[in-house]
Amino acid sequence: MNQFERDIGGEAATLKYLDGEYHIISPGAYVVCAVTGTKIPLEGLRYWSVELQEPYAGPAAALKRMQERGLLHR
Repeated sequence: MNQFERDIGGEAATLKYLDGEYHIISPGAYVVCAVTGTKIPLEGLRYWSVELQEPYAGPAAALKRMQERGLLHR
């Protein structure tokens, strides 16, 4: 079991995603990955989109979303 497979209790947080950091708008224990629906504990949150204002569970989820939205520069 990894950190994303455990049961995370509490409420979801609302965040404002910025370059290299985020601000907590409403407190909570986790955010939900915009691609996979996985609960991500705030201490494990490493990937998000400033432009889309959404979090991702990992680099594969972030890459998938960028490809879906045509946001990758070739």
